[in-house]
Amino acid sequence: MLGPARAYGQACCAGGTAVTPGRLELHENALVGVQLRAAEGIGSYAPDGSFVPPGRGDGEQDLEEDLVVALRVVPRGQVALLVPLLETRRSTLLDGAQIGAGVGDINASARYDFTLAGESVIVPGVALLGGITLPTGTPIEQASPPLAANATGIGAFQGNLALAVEQTFGPWYVSATGIVARRTARFGETLGTQVTLLAAGAYTFPSDLAVALSASYAFEGDAQTSTGVDVAESSKRLTVVTVSGLCPLDDRWRLLGSLYVDPPFGGLGSNQPASSGLSLTVLRSWT
Repeated sequence: MLGPARAYGQACCAGGTAVTPGRLELHENALVGVQLRAAEGIGSYAPDGSFVPPGRGDGEQDLEEDLVVALRVVPRGQVALLVPLLETRRSTLLDGAQIGAGVGDINASARYDFTLAGESVIVPGVALLGGITLPTGTPIEQASPPLAANATGIGAFQGNLALAVEQTFGPWYVSATGIVARRTARFGETLGTQVTLLAAGAYTFPSDLAVALSASYAFEGDAQTSTGVDVAESSKRLTVVTVSGLCPLDDRWRLLGSLYVDPPFGGLGSNQPASSGLSLTVLRSWT
């Protein structure tokens, strides 16, 4: 009763929540959390995919505080809400430094698990996810010149649909997720369809501590004008590698921490800034 049964049961929960902080564990009905993130700009990816280090005097530092709320609505279904607050300091040799802050784009999402990881040694856990992101942030077109440090959103509604497949092998947890996002028109153009692929693996120790390694690759096509013409060299790509850990404090409280980086190598991104950072999340749950 104390050994293998508990370890096998917790591997799915702890492993999965080490990758996705706002996800409810199997025995939980609700949670509230605060996530703190800090990031440093390390360069950017050019349209041709080459990595460009920051120039002399150029820099960006980002802080983010997120409120995370999740609620189980049916035994295998849950909904979540993410409210971000962003602060940015941006500087260039020519324009000096500028600081901005504001509410980011609020996201509401839902998840339904058709099958659960670990229920069968053959059939993996399969879940359908959907969500909508509201344009509550300030888009770059409406941000303060010259550096737009108070830009906090994309200026469009975004709908997301995802399919997740996951399985446990004793204390090991593995998952793969595909996400498709579409955005509404913004300022005379429509951003291209965005596809994100996420793979993750986690290991849960007998103490319920868990560590995870994940990698995501996001790409989107060229934006289009209101007349349907592609905007040249506007497609985007970005790769992110994350190491994270989960530490349960008791049955109600848990801590999560992570380190992430956009690898500073050519071919792993385009038309995107690159950064590295860390996060710390405190969660309180109810069963």
